[in-house]
Amino acid sequence: MSAESVQLIVGLGNPGPKYEATRHNAGFWCLEALSRQASMSLRAERKFHGWTGRWQSDVGDVHLLCPATYMNHSGRAVAALMQFYRIDPAAVLVIHDEIDLSVGEARLKAGGGHGGHNGLRDIVAALGTPAFSRLRLGVGHPGQADQVVSYVLHAPGRVERDGIDQAIERALTVMPLIIAGAWERAQQQLHTQG
Repeated sequence: MSAESVQLIVGLGNPGPKYEATRHNAGFWCLEALSRQASMSLRAERKFHGWTGRWQSDVGDVHLLCPATYMNHSGRAVAALMQFYRIDPAAVLVIHDEIDLSVGEARLKAGGGHGGHNGLRDIVAALGTPAFSRLRLGVGHPGQADQVVSYVLHAPGRVERDGIDQAIERALTVMPLIIAGAWERAQQQLHTQG
């Protein structure tokens, strides 16, 4: 990963009350926690197909985006904002739920495949490249591949949700490092915390 600073942070999820408490919305939860921590609010922005805000962090301005397109069409929102502000894929961080990590784990990853995640798949297709960073929030695995869709579209139990929230808190502590492009330091700190 290059030491490029982050100009756009995307939280993935599905819009609407039916989905807001589901595991698939962990990306939304993280971005919402970040905006609360920064004392800012996200607002609906039609041209970007989602809720956006601009975080004036200590290391520079960062765009925040929660796509309102539903998970399978996340790329439309991400591409629209990137094109408008001329943001390079290498300056993008996508936050998403990850079934291949245990509940409570948070991991940074530079580039790579979509791993079957429909939101990532659509972003890769829309951008024509997988060369963006990811913050993966562990939500656990149901144990059977045919149960994955139902699993991520249901709410976690209270203990699981607490674990995911703790992972989000740990991720937020390294966000200034991520934004500044200090990728290795952020990764080392986050991956040794839990």
